[in-house]
Amino acid sequence: MKYRFDAVIIGGGASGLMCAIAAKKKNPSLEIAIIEKNDRVGKKLLSTGNGRCNLTNDNVGVDRYVGSADKLLSEVIKKYNTEKLIEYFESLGLQTVRDSEGRYYPMSRQASTVLDVLRFNCDELGVNFYCGETIRNVKKQKSFVIKTGQNEFEANKLVVAAGSKAAPKLGGNGSAADILKNLGHSFAPFTPALCPVKVSSDVLKPLKGLRANASVTLYKGSKPVKTESGEVQFNEDNLSGICVFDLSLFTSGDNMIAVDLTPDISEKELSNILLSNKARFSKQSADNIFTGILQKRLAQAVLKSAGVKDFSRACTSLSESELKAAAQSAKQLIFKVIGNEGFDRAQACRGGVPGNEINYETLQSRVTKNLYICGEAIDVCGECGGYNLHFAFAGGIIAGEHL
Repeated sequence: MKYRFDAVIIGGGASGLMCAIAAKKKNPSLEIAIIEKNDRVGKKLLSTGNGRCNLTNDNVGVDRYVGSADKLLSEVIKKYNTEKLIEYFESLGLQTVRDSEGRYYPMSRQASTVLDVLRFNCDELGVNFYCGETIRNVKKQKSFVIKTGQNEFEANKLVVAAGSKAAPKLGGNGSAADILKNLGHSFAPFTPALCPVKVSSDVLKPLKGLRANASVTLYKGSKPVKTESGEVQFNEDNLSGICVFDLSLFTSGDNMIAVDLTPDISEKELSNILLSNKARFSKQSADNIFTGILQKRLAQAVLKSAGVKDFSRACTSLSESELKAAAQSAKQLIFKVIGNEGFDRAQACRGGVPGNEINYETLQSRVTKNLYICGEAIDVCGECGGYNLHFAFAGGIIAGEHL
């Protein structure tokens, strides 16, 4: 079948749905279609925020993102900051709540509520959905011609809001890259981000399954790159947890991660506690020197890293230099970075169209007239905490308002 529309949006995720709504609210007479490869729209949206959909954050700012589109990002945030985005959602019928860390969720705390609100608004406004359609070819002639496995679409304007390669089980495949390159754009390859970081260490495997509140610092050589705090999960060959996910945005060659297992006290304070424990637990085995401070397997990992490998020794046999080394290891347990886990475990990706190829005001391509780009197709990737969804929603509104 052949169809003709004023605008076609490729991608029925957060950005694509919001783009369609904004376009129809601005100009109800527009005939708009969303083409989605999954059997329903918003599939990936349902998994965000552990199924609760963290929409945005009070701390949205350029410093929360990486990529090559700072100027574009700054304009998007200026037009739709947190307050304005929440107001826009309220105008669509979504009620939100804010947690103590500034993160916003739907009042129901269910991602399905956000998707329902977006779908219902699309239905009320007359947006056309074509789901289960895989893009085969996109060409720019006098207008855009989009061919799928089943149909052919023609449109005066085209929006590429297709997602990245993250979470392929939810439909991520990076098709935006081929579409946009064929339309004249350069494209930084997608790489997995917001995911576990693969590391190597002699002490890692025994820690498998443990979790600990810690401070983690990514180093490039001897230079600290970024520090985050939160729960760290130790796995057989990687470190995980939200704080580690945020570090994954910055990993490259020659990296290591230092884990501070006692972030609330200084190294000197810890050394004094261990000295007291040496007397207090004098007859106990050496791996009890961290009693009341660290879980036993963590204590053993710290001692091994400090050069104490015979845990059968009594605490009283530990020298002052060994205690100082143990305190230092607890404050900086080192893991060499091998790389990030793959797309299967990534929540987002780095990569996309560089910002200088997109008009900052309208999100229209500077390369191909009447082509608009939003969401994960742009080289912008934010930290955990609602930052990526904020950019997707805000960018979708801006692109939609200019169709």
